[in-house]
Amino acid sequence: MPPFNLDACIEQLLRKQLLHEALLREICEKAKEVLMRESNVVHVSAPVTVVGDIHGQFYDLVEIFRIGGYAPHTNYLFLGDYVDRGLFSVETISLLTCLKLRYPDRVQLIRGNHESRAVTQSYGFYTECVRKYGSAHVWTYFTDMFDFLTLSVVIDDQIFCVHGGMAFVTQKSGLSPSIHSIDQIKVVDRFREIPHEGPMADLVWSDPDPDKEDFAISPRGAGYTFGSGVVRKFLSINNMSHILRAHQLCMEGFSVLFENHLSTVWSAPNYCYRCGNSASILEVGPGGGMHFNVFEAAPENDRDGPGQQQGMQNGAANKVVNAGTILWDEQVVRAIIVPRLNVDGRNHVRHRDICNLPLQQFIAPSLRSSIICQRTYLGHEHMVSLYRVF
Repeated sequence: MPPFNLDACIEQLLRKQLLHEALLREICEKAKEVLMRESNVVHVSAPVTVVGDIHGQFYDLVEIFRIGGYAPHTNYLFLGDYVDRGLFSVETISLLTCLKLRYPDRVQLIRGNHESRAVTQSYGFYTECVRKYGSAHVWTYFTDMFDFLTLSVVIDDQIFCVHGGMAFVTQKSGLSPSIHSIDQIKVVDRFREIPHEGPMADLVWSDPDPDKEDFAISPRGAGYTFGSGVVRKFLSINNMSHILRAHQLCMEGFSVLFENHLSTVWSAPNYCYRCGNSASILEVGPGGGMHFNVFEAAPENDRDGPGQQQGMQNGAANKVVNAGTILWDEQVVRAIIVPRLNVDGRNHVRHRDICNLPLQQFIAPSLRSSIICQRTYLGHEHMVSLYRVF
């Protein structure tokens, strides 16, 4: 195959046209060569624009470039979760991979928990690849490439960027830190599928908990929750000032915790085409100044929403578990449904309780015209039987 023209590939993708399968194979192989040379901790300089979860919402990715500027005029750091749930995961990861190849020092891609074979087989990307290309070959090319993505980025030696959060392991004596310093992240073996546990899994799965000081088992079933004490200790040991991460839906597009020492960036507006949330990108300037640029869903995203989602439902969805309990998608339910239901410590609700509630009790006032709760009750992709939801 003759050498491919990356500029032509980028232009084709921006016209919403898929690249040929053979071309994607070559692109992924070249990307692995570039990514292999990167450390587990990539150091970059501001200014840089930080982008959170995208989840296959391609039109919103294009909107991000419209708002923040296109590479190479703007430096970008993407925090992971490029695929699954949205309708255009193939286009999204194809464009980002081409941009990484074209501008390797201007575009940084961190691995998220969805950059995984196991997760993408259940939450949309695998199905989309088969539907659009007639086989799983493209899925294989990309998931092999995911094994080469870096785990973290440090901006100006001051801001630590990761998809999820802090890393811990379970030992016989209880919970104990596996990673105190940035140098320990550098020696993690990242060139593999994300394991079920250990430092690598924790970096992509963990979450902050504003009500905690220390560590706790995560309700996700993977990674840990961590409190303000963990953040202060990590920043102090590494002589840093802030942690940037993604991984959690924020209805306002972002959140700031622990006395401005940790921020969450969420970049998928109207998540799953029905949540009604805002999104943001974070512009980090020289000297560490940070500005959240909040935006709403692109009009094309609204048009290409739930009505065209055939074939995209999760393989793990639509199941009642434990003889009458339902495990809910935490990200959506925390913000909208939990306040109206009696959710137990395992994030379960009784199926009969749902059946006995009027539909309107599921819906926040601002979403009364939405079909989110009707679809949830009917077993759409917000009702899942596995804890690895996002």
